Formats: sequence, C-alpha cells, structure tokens
Amino acid sequence: MAAWSVLCDFDGTISTSDVTDTLLETFGKPGWREIEAEWRAGRIGSRVCMRQQIACLDVSKEELDEAIDAIDVDGAFAAFVDAVCARGWDLSIVSDGLDYAIERILRRHRLPALPFYANRLTQVGARSWRLDSPHADTACCSASGMCKCAFAHRARAVGKKVLMIGDGRSDFCVAARADMVFAKGSLITHCFDKCLHHVPISGFDDAILMISTLAESELVLSI
Repeated sequence: MAAWSVLCDFDGTISTSDVTDTLLETFGKPGWREIEAEWRAGRIGSRVCMRQQIACLDVSKEELDEAIDAIDVDGAFAAFVDAVCARGWDLSIVSDGLDYAIERILRRHRLPALPFYANRLTQVGARSWRLDSPHADTACCSASGMCKCAFAHRARAVGKKVLMIGDGRSDFCVAARADMVFAKGSLITHCFDKCLHHVPISGFDDAILMISTLAESELVLSI
C-alpha cells in the first residue's frame, strides 16, 4: 500500500473564503486592486504582489482579529484529518496566505494542531503590517511567497506519493508535480486542461471518500 504525503492549501480549501482577500476588501487602502491586476497580468510574482498588498492594509490588531474570527472552515476538515492520520499518512498545510490567520483559525475552530507553512505576517505599527516569505525559493517558477513544489519534491525524495488538495492559482504549479490532485474551484479547470491526475471535489466530505480509493488502489499513478 502506497505511503502518501498530503499537502493541503488553506484559503478557499480549508477556509470557506480567502483570508487575504477578505482583509484587503475590508481594510485595504487604495492601490491594492492595481497590484492584483499586475499579478494577474503576469508582470509581478505572487510574492511581490502579496508583500505590496499587505503594506496597503490599514487595520488595528483588534480589527484584524475580529475579521479573521468571522471566517469559517469546511465542516468536514477535522474528520478528513482523522481519516488521513488513521492511515499513517503525513498531512501538512502549505499556503501562500498568512501564518497568523491560519494559526488563529485552526485554534478557534478547535482543529487538530497540524504543521503549516505560510507567509509570515508581522505588525509594524498601530495599523500597519509587513509580510515576509520564509518558504520562498529563488528557483520557484511562479515567484511565489510559498514554493509548494519544494514540499512535493521533499516528499518524493523519501519515496512518498504526493496528494495535493487546493482550489486556485497558487496550486497550479505544484499540481503538475503531484501524483494526484483533489481539486476545487479554478484548479479543476487547470488540471483538466493540463491532463493532470485529479478528482473534482466540492469539499472534504468528498475528499474523505476519495482517500479510501487511494489507500486501496495498487495502481501507480504518474504524471
């Protein structure tokens, strides 16, 4: 039976909305949408985009916490964690989002303490913030703040298959390096267009059913 390493996106995958987008829409100073447009046009990478956008936030810590606490999570995620751990598989959250928000949301919803890797959010003034990217990689072809592909490479280097679960553009690159993808949102279309091994899911209820198929299958999936 194959040993799998599960890499799971956070924003829009575990959480029901994107944390950074929520904060920018509520507290972003003028200019953050123009930065977004530069990224979507491919003129800047996501690391630069996120760093510049976080610098546009005008929000106190109390307001930030209140907004983060209003963000919900997929109700089946805790059961999914239990199902993965019962099989002895690794499970990590890999996110191009905000470490502070992930930790707070996981704790508030009493979700299992999982290893997570994301950009570092730091308060630098009463209403100002800075973003650092400790998991960036200069070789990252997406110029991302979080090089998810590096985590896939590490798992494969120790003989594990990689299951990626995600929903959007930050997952496009790593999806091509995974053995299987559970896809939501725009990641479904991307995987279909690129002929990548994937299963469309609407949430973690679907994912729980599908990991049983992975656990029982003797089929070796390759890209």
